[in-house]
Amino acid sequence: MKRRAILKNLTVLPLVGGIFGSIIPTEKTVAETSTGNKRDVFKELGLKTFINAAGSYTAMTSCLMPQEVMDAINSSSKEFVMLEEVQDRVGEKIAAMCHAEAAFVTAGCWSALVLGTAGVLTGMDPKKVLQLPKLEGTGMKSEVIIQKSHINGYDHALTNTGVSIIQVETLEEAEAAINNKTAMLWFLNREAPVGKIQHKEFLALAKKHNLPTMIDIAADVPPVENLWKFNDMGFDLVCISGGKALCGPQSTGILMGKKELIAAARLSAPPKGGNIGRGMKVNKEEIIGMYVALDEYVKRDHEKEWKLWEDKISVVNNIVLQVDGVKTEVVIPPIANHNPSLSITWDPEKTKLTRNELAEKLRKGNPAIETVPGDFGNNNIRVTVFMLKPGQEKIVATRLKEELLSASI
Repeated sequence: MKRRAILKNLTVLPLVGGIFGSIIPTEKTVAETSTGNKRDVFKELGLKTFINAAGSYTAMTSCLMPQEVMDAINSSSKEFVMLEEVQDRVGEKIAAMCHAEAAFVTAGCWSALVLGTAGVLTGMDPKKVLQLPKLEGTGMKSEVIIQKSHINGYDHALTNTGVSIIQVETLEEAEAAINNKTAMLWFLNREAPVGKIQHKEFLALAKKHNLPTMIDIAADVPPVENLWKFNDMGFDLVCISGGKALCGPQSTGILMGKKELIAAARLSAPPKGGNIGRGMKVNKEEIIGMYVALDEYVKRDHEKEWKLWEDKISVVNNIVLQVDGVKTEVVIPPIANHNPSLSITWDPEKTKLTRNELAEKLRKGNPAIETVPGDFGNNNIRVTVFMLKPGQEKIVATRLKEELLSASI
């Protein structure tokens, strides 16, 4: 399922967002902390939480961070440190883990796309940094070549820098499109199966014309090997989200790749000013949290984790199949959001319920549950388990069974 396609079909979501800001301690809050009574900010703001059986989607606040990540965030909030030095040290660690020459933490994958493109355009010229996104008359290149099948909205991140997108479909068209204005070739990994130009051909063309390449792998782990696969393959810049399967801070991403391009990209990034990326701040806590999340993810037993997901799928499957007329299928997206999910279809002659009606009933229940529309019609939904807390698969399965039975004819 495509991220945008899923969100387009979702009905109104509950209001959930990042709410933990800086709270100045008072005598009351200090007293509450010392006695073990923690402030419930969700309750204070009237926010309804939900069980996430949908996946790591931005609108649903993406992922839950492991305790190790939260410990790193909390401990790093206690002292001051120079932000550039944090990026330097964390970048070295990330680069080593991901087989890149250099890396740094960005304000999401979108920010990585913007800053990476900016670095390609400006190089290490501070004057050019100040001129973005106004490219006319600057001597900077102004075109990025993208396969037509890879155009789906994320290319807007590139045009933030002022470039124009040149769409092509075949290798021959791409070759013909290259000229003295061409700045870069861009590849959206999740759309690789539908593109006519595959990774190696794409890279060979860029190398032939001495042009840099960038690949967007925003939600393309698991498998863990994707963290270094595209650096090893030869892409000059690789962009990934930090807040999906990596379970880092939702507002983080990683830009990694060739040392000179990463250095150039950082000229347009905070804490430096007078550039297009000044608003893309990442605080020290998020940078360090992203580093710990990545480190924990790489070290994880991924086979064990996959088996755990399959076990949760099995729990849901066995319970919903108790409803007459229900059929199920395990669905594993080939690239983005690559994890097992359960497609659930019911016979509309036996169960009078649309997928939107079922989603709304689950959303308004207690506890609230979020799922996503399936790919197989108005009587089909999909349940994803990799964002569920332990035991929540039973709650989801039971609620699904209840609602399907209550609508039985």
